[in-house]
Amino acid sequence: MLDCKKIRKMFPIYQNYPDLVYLDSGATSLKPQCVLDKMNEYYTQYGVNIHRGVYRLSYQATEAYDQARQIVADFIHAHFNEIVFTKNVTEALNKICQMYQKKLKENDEIITCELEHHSSVLPWMKACEEKNMKLVYIPLNDEGRVTVDQFKKIITHQSKVLVITYVSNVMGYITPLKEMIQLAHQHHMIVIVDAAQAVSHLPIDVKDLDCDFLAFSGHKMLGPTGIGVLYGKKELLKTLDPIDYGGDMNEEVDLYHVDIKDIPFRFEAGTPMIAEAIGLKEAIHLLQSIGLDQIRQHELEILEYAKEKLSQIPNVTVYNKTSDIGILSFNVNGVHPHDAATFFDEANICLRAGHHCAQLITKWLHCIGTLRATFYIYNTKEDVDKMIEVVQEVVSFFHQFEVK
Repeated sequence: MLDCKKIRKMFPIYQNYPDLVYLDSGATSLKPQCVLDKMNEYYTQYGVNIHRGVYRLSYQATEAYDQARQIVADFIHAHFNEIVFTKNVTEALNKICQMYQKKLKENDEIITCELEHHSSVLPWMKACEEKNMKLVYIPLNDEGRVTVDQFKKIITHQSKVLVITYVSNVMGYITPLKEMIQLAHQHHMIVIVDAAQAVSHLPIDVKDLDCDFLAFSGHKMLGPTGIGVLYGKKELLKTLDPIDYGGDMNEEVDLYHVDIKDIPFRFEAGTPMIAEAIGLKEAIHLLQSIGLDQIRQHELEILEYAKEKLSQIPNVTVYNKTSDIGILSFNVNGVHPHDAATFFDEANICLRAGHHCAQLITKWLHCIGTLRATFYIYNTKEDVDKMIEVVQEVVSFFHQFEVK
């Protein structure tokens, strides 16, 4: 397992809250000092705008920003001009929906599944309403997983887009992406991947996957908030018109015409997230130094330990009996997850409660929401033990009045 004692020293929040048990990295990861330092270095030493200034500090800022784009591109095995910076994965997924839907027509089909985060499915739900297209859901198997066989059954000649999560943020399941992408391409579909929950746990190779578009956020992978990434195949990005117009995305402006820049700059109107991109670059360096394979192995060990402990407590339902990354969704029977969450908060345990912006899967599970623990590099078995103590407390408190 990872040396969590050493790792925690990298995160200043643990210095301020030594007893903190943080089990909500699926929502946002904690921020290491090295990321904060790099962002502060930008603000204090060369904190000016990029691309516009013909002076030394602007050149320095531009170089740092461009380096960040290259580091991100290398991280997912893409090309420099295939990386578009956005403010988060939600904006990235909305952008590609708004841009690509212009190529679609009435009665075209958008295929997705009930595991999706709202950011993935809602833009296309709205697009289908406006263009009279059809939103089609891949049936999940009994475990709640999406399968290639079920995907194969619902493809028609009108299927044009597959919008799919790489890893479910509620169930922790890894989608069989490569096989589904191959099948989608055989039917001339394009594939948009939500990798928000995958990027901090799994090595991603967009060329090997052969996905057409892929999006993720920096804040779930030790990076700052306010920075997201939209990857797109360059031959596809070149066919799209931007939805935002303004500064630094144009080449020549006349009275009645504008020539826009080449990719990716045409999609980044206005002053971008400079410090955030630089912070994301540093977060990637840290993840690579630790190793994504080691990270996943560590969190899966913690996950298995937690599941074993929970299985010994009566009146607890675990929804993802299996999980491919460190996500555990459960409830205390008969107790609203928000009510249970107050007990965790009192014990200084940060645990998510609710539908996690994925109401379709919680409805599929026939529950109003879940308690969700997400484990990452700084979590220990001692964190799990503290969580289990509170689960037992919740069970005892809410079930003490049951009629025997």
